[in-house]
Amino acid sequence: MPVSRAGRRRIQPVRAIRALRRLLADKEDTAQVFEIMNALAGDSARRGYLKMLRTPEGGDQAFRMTELADRLQDKTWLRALPADSVGAAYLALIEERDFSAYGLAEESRKVADTEIDAAHPYAWYARRLRDVHDIWHVLTGYQTDALGEACVVAFSYPQTRSTGFGLIAAGVALEFMRARTGHPCARAILQAWQRGRRAAWLPGLDYEALLAEPLDKARARLGLSGPTLYDQVPVDARNAYRDVA
Repeated sequence: MPVSRAGRRRIQPVRAIRALRRLLADKEDTAQVFEIMNALAGDSARRGYLKMLRTPEGGDQAFRMTELADRLQDKTWLRALPADSVGAAYLALIEERDFSAYGLAEESRKVADTEIDAAHPYAWYARRLRDVHDIWHVLTGYQTDALGEACVVAFSYPQTRSTGFGLIAAGVALEFMRARTGHPCARAILQAWQRGRRAAWLPGLDYEALLAEPLDKARARLGLSGPTLYDQVPVDARNAYRDVA
C-alpha cells in the first residue's frame, strides 16, 4: 500500500481496473496487486499508521520501526521457533511455495511511481502491511491458491480500509460466480471479509512475539475462527475462475 509523504495519493480508478484485469488473467502477476494498491491507496496508510499510535502495542511497534522483511528473511531465527508456533507454520508455507519476504518486496518495487521505500513513517507502515501478507495467510487458514489469495485480500480490506483490497476481492468473487463451480467460492470471500471485521486489529501487533506464539492460541486470542466456507471448496476448484473465457 504505497503512500506519498503528504499521506494521500490521487485515486486512479481506470488504472486500477486495468491492473485488475491483468491480475485476473494471471494470479501469479503479483506486481499488479501493488499497481492496484498504488492506484487506490488514498490516505489509508496515514490512517492506519495513526491508528497504530493510539494503541500501546502499536505505538511501541511504530517507535521501534522494525523492518519485518529483514526479520522474516532470517530463516535461522524462524527455524529456532517452537514447532507449533505461528513462525514455524509461516516457514513451512514459504518453503513449500518458494516464497521470500524479499521477493515480495521486489514485486512491490516494480510499480513505476511507488514510494514504498521512502524514509517516512507512512511508507514504513505500508511496508509492514506488505510484509505480513503471508503471515495473515497462516493466521487465517487460507492457502495461496486463487480463492485463498482472494480471501486474504477480502480479510485485509476491513483491517486496512484500503480500497484496493476491496476491488481485488470483489473482482475475483465475480469471476468465481461466473465460473459456476457449484461450491461456495464467492461466499467464502464474503466470509473472509466478515472475519476481517470481527477479528482483532492485526496491523499493530508485535509480529516478532506473535511468530513465537502457538498458532492455535494466537488464532483464539485474535478472534480468528476457522475459514469454514473456504474449507468446503475442493482444492481442484479453488482456481476454477481461471477456466472462464
